[in-house]
Amino acid sequence: MSSASLTSEEIERYARHIVLPEIGGAGQQKLKAARVLVIGAGGLGAPVLLYLAAAGVGTLGVVDDDHVSLSNLQRQIIHGTNDIGHPKVESAQAAIAEINPHVRFLPHAVRLDAGNVESLLSGYDIAVDGSDSFETRYLVADMAEQLHVTLVTGAVGRFDGSLTVLQPWMTGQDGRLNPRYRDLFPEPPAAGVVPSCAEAGIIGALTGVVGTLQAMEAIKLITGAGQPLVGRLLLYDALAARFETIRYRRKG
Repeated sequence: MSSASLTSEEIERYARHIVLPEIGGAGQQKLKAARVLVIGAGGLGAPVLLYLAAAGVGTLGVVDDDHVSLSNLQRQIIHGTNDIGHPKVESAQAAIAEINPHVRFLPHAVRLDAGNVESLLSGYDIAVDGSDSFETRYLVADMAEQLHVTLVTGAVGRFDGSLTVLQPWMTGQDGRLNPRYRDLFPEPPAAGVVPSCAEAGIIGALTGVVGTLQAMEAIKLITGAGQPLVGRLLLYDALAARFETIRYRRKG
C-alpha cells in the first residue's frame, strides 16, 4: 500500500480519524491507498462495506452473485426495500456512493469458486470474508495464504459469532510462522451438519456486531493501529453479552 495525498474536503471528512494519534494523517493516507476485497454483500459484508467506505478505504471490491430478497433486509443493512430483485453488488455500490464518493467501488457479480478465486484476490491488500459457505471460506483462506493477502474472516450463527485475522506467511513475536485457517479449522464439517441461517435462524444485529469488528480489524491492519487478531479467535455470545478470546498456533 502506498500513501495517497488527501484533499481539503477529505481532511474535513476524516477529521475525527486524523486527530487520533494512532491514525493521524499518515494513517488516513494509508486508508485511501488501500485495496480491500469484501467477499459477500450479506449480513457480515454489509456493515464491513459501510464502515470501510465511511473510513475512507480508497478501493473496495465486493464479490456476490446474489440478488436482494425480502428476507435479507432483517440483517443486510446496505440494501433497502426498493432493491429487492436487484443484484446485491448494484445496491451496495449505490449505498457506498451515497456515503463516500471518494471510494472506488469494484463490483464482482460472480460466485467465487476454484476457477476464479486467484484472479479475484489478486491485487488486493486485504480480503474480508463474510461468506456463508464453508467451501468458500476454505477456498479463500488457502488462496489468500498462497498470494500473501491478509484475511479477516468471520462467521455467525443464531446468537453467536467469531472472527480472526490470518497472515500465515509471516512470523509472530515468538519467531514461529503464524497459524493458518486449517490450523484452527482443519476440515470443513460434513454437509448438513451445520444448519444454514435460513434453517436455524439468526438475529440481525449479530451480523452488525461481528461485521463491524471485521471492519475494525481491517482498519487496524491498514493503519498499523493496535494489535490485530492474528493467532487469536474472538468469540461473541450475544445472549450472554460476553466476549472470549482463544489463542491458537500453527501445527507442524
